[in-house]
Amino acid sequence: MTQPYVKQSIQDQVATIEFFHPAHNSLPGDILAKLADTITETGKNDEVLVIILKSGGERTFCAGASFKELINIKDEVEGEKFFMGFANVINAMRKCPKFIIGRVQGKTVGGGVGLASAMDYCMATKFAAIKLSELNIGIGPFVVGPAVQRKLGVSGMSQIAIDANSFYSPEWAMQKGLFTKVYDSTEELDEAIAEFAQNLCGYNPEAVKEMKQMFWRGTEDWDELLNERAKISGRLVLSEFTKKKLKRFA
Repeated sequence: MTQPYVKQSIQDQVATIEFFHPAHNSLPGDILAKLADTITETGKNDEVLVIILKSGGERTFCAGASFKELINIKDEVEGEKFFMGFANVINAMRKCPKFIIGRVQGKTVGGGVGLASAMDYCMATKFAAIKLSELNIGIGPFVVGPAVQRKLGVSGMSQIAIDANSFYSPEWAMQKGLFTKVYDSTEELDEAIAEFAQNLCGYNPEAVKEMKQMFWRGTEDWDELLNERAKISGRLVLSEFTKKKLKRFA
């Protein structure tokens, strides 16, 4: 299937939410909106005890924001709306009362690192190098920054945000706490995730909900904070610097 999609399947009380885009799983506004809605709805479903979030394809988990859409942003309102797409997904994950397991099978860039950081428990393969590339095009990881900083600390986050040209290894990401385990193959990753998800299904859903709130304590202002950050990115994406850079990438 080469068309972009967000799909969900439920088996043995485990929901799998998968997104895909032919451009290296980059995320345009409509896919972000569908992803946020699907996570929210799945969180309300009493038949589901655990959520696995994954992307389609082989070697790229997520290439971040859709460059095609970034280039076409005409004003600050459009810019804010686009970046709010990432904010809405992160906030949906934060508020979801179920644990969300991340399956990161390959390279992860920009907003994709934000998604991985908002998982409650994230597992990866040895191909899952990460990069925060936003500074390269004249913006910064403002919207995903709080989620990334929460996982990597200020030191780790600032390191990859400033060094916007470099991929950091999955081992580095594991040392910093973004990934819990790194596997040699996608097959091993999938086996481990399936087993782990089944184990989580044996937990008391009430305890899980309370623990999730405990883990995310201190993020209650993120609805406002990420909106403010989306405004910053929406403004910067219109700068001459960024317009020139985006033309080059296009």
